[in-house]
Amino acid sequence: MSFEQLGLAPELVRVVADQGYTQPTPVQRESIPHVLAGRDLLAGAQTGTGKTAAFVLPILQRLNSARPQNNQNGNGRRPIRVLVLTPTRELALQVEESVRTYGARRPVRSTAIFGGVGFDGQVNRLRQGPEIVVATPGRLLDHVGQRTIDLSRIEILVLDEADRMLDMGFINDIRKILALLPRQRQNLLFSATFSPEIRRLAADFLNEPAFVQVTPKNTAAELVRQVVIPVDRSRKRELLSQLVRSGRIYQALVFTRTKHGADRLVQQLTLDGITAVAIHGNKSQPQRVRALNDFKNNKVAILVATEVAARGLDIDALPHVVNYEMPMVASDYVHRIGRTGRAGEEGDAISLVCVDERPLLAEIERLLGHRIETEVVEGFAPDPTIRPQAIQLRSAEHQQRRFGGRPATPRAGQRPANRGQQPGNRPGQAGARHQSDRRHQAPAGGRPHQGSIGHPMPMPGERLSRG
Repeated sequence: MSFEQLGLAPELVRVVADQGYTQPTPVQRESIPHVLAGRDLLAGAQTGTGKTAAFVLPILQRLNSARPQNNQNGNGRRPIRVLVLTPTRELALQVEESVRTYGARRPVRSTAIFGGVGFDGQVNRLRQGPEIVVATPGRLLDHVGQRTIDLSRIEILVLDEADRMLDMGFINDIRKILALLPRQRQNLLFSATFSPEIRRLAADFLNEPAFVQVTPKNTAAELVRQVVIPVDRSRKRELLSQLVRSGRIYQALVFTRTKHGADRLVQQLTLDGITAVAIHGNKSQPQRVRALNDFKNNKVAILVATEVAARGLDIDALPHVVNYEMPMVASDYVHRIGRTGRAGEEGDAISLVCVDERPLLAEIERLLGHRIETEVVEGFAPDPTIRPQAIQLRSAEHQQRRFGGRPATPRAGQRPANRGQQPGNRPGQAGARHQSDRRHQAPAGGRPHQGSIGHPMPMPGERLSRG
């Protein structure tokens, strides 16, 4: 099936061809007709399957074919017609870039708003009257509180990576936002997995939705070669350096659980003569952008990231993912390794597993339904006399109960801080509530093969700012 057969307008088909794509991916093929028809949609697909284009293309067509009767709201500006909610700033930027790319032949005003950057610049862009706003929940509510945004004319709502937003504790924010929107609207929910919480959320606001599921729940990417390398905890860094120097790994996204662990690993790899850079929630937005660009441009070989920070990273043809530390939530493993082996490109997922992490590995294998191949690297076989330290397994449901939607309350006698404020920042400047180093999330990076549109999503392990 071609893009023309999906019902897309000629100018959209041409811009798709300008990008070098001819055939829609499965999620695009199944979703686009429903969105064009104005139906609510509940769509499930793993990352790297072209989910962004699956909603951006038909939304652009709908906006261009149906202009609002009153082209201005009460303050004389064009109304915001589409709201896209994403879990992270990186994904918000990526989606908004896709809007501009696919809308090149008939531009639609759009902007992205998220925390960690100045508030005033976003206010100025909102005053210009964008029709599409891509936002993280926390910063969007900052603007609502400051009355710098009007959501009363929203026609289409998109929840992108809804499972990650719930994992990050945004459920209360999402419900607050839903209460501010018009009752009559089209709703699109995209999620890699369908937990009970996701299904409850979908039941609350989707109206007789079409259902699209292009990959089974918690299925690891078929093109990813998975291997477990057992190693003592104290020798993980030494082994990783050896794998890089030997050429086994030449460019990799390496996952750690904590921000401190990411920084420490970068320092150690640098001392080993390996170029590495870290990306996590304590890094400023310019630092994160610079780190990602250096990695994409092959200036550094290793990008060390926590799971939350890695959500939304757009990395073309990422060859390797390394689990330097295994995730505490089994489903996050699937998200992590989904950063490679995307859209026709093969990739490797290497997990360095110490004796402490064997229960985590067992939980992951139980989720996958099969054992992961084990490879012992010569000279790095684990010491059988080392006793494991206890690691508490944490289910996604436990994580949601523990961290999800917990409101920040000021201490007695303290005035509530401006949403998004952090020490040393002007009100509304930095992303508000940070999420714990134990908060998990997941994956991105991949290049759509010729003939398809694929915008990797972006994905865990720290307190990330609310946007």
